[in-house]
Amino acid sequence: MGQVTIYLDSETEKKLKNAAKSNQISVSKWVTSIIQEHVKNEWPQDIAELAGSWKDKFPSLDEIRSSQTNDIRREEL
Repeated sequence: MGQVTIYLDSETEKKLKNAAKSNQISVSKWVTSIIQEHVKNEWPQDIAELAGSWKDKFPSLDEIRSSQTNDIRREEL
């Protein structure tokens, strides 16, 4: 298990301790949960590199919109 040292000003440390206490977990677990929350939303690099690699495979927005027809009018209730 890794260990990290960070330096906080007094006010930030107080807020950190209060947040952990209000969640009834240790400061370490609270910081871990915040880090996990922020990094879980990142795409792996190999996935991010796929962006734009299907240039000719998908229709453009104009092509999609040009094939739309008028909706059929609904019956009166």
